Amino acid sequence: MCSMIAPILEEIAQERGGIKVGKINVDEQPELAGQFGIMSIPALAVMQNGKVVNRSLGGRLKSQMLSLL
Repeated sequence: MCSMIAPILEEIAQERGGIKVGKINVDEQPELAGQFGIMSIPALAVMQNGKVVNRSLGGRLKSQMLSLL
């Protein structure tokens, strides 16, 4: 997880018990990153029922990340 957004995502995950936070190391898992269409980092993908329902590229403020949910 990008060091810019990792602390914010961890904070959101702790505040909202129903949220799971995962990460993909694009250097170690380029195929998986490709499956999610990740072309640049940081990238956020919000998933629901196994499908991407929202996404965002670049660093974001906590309020902006919350609005993706």
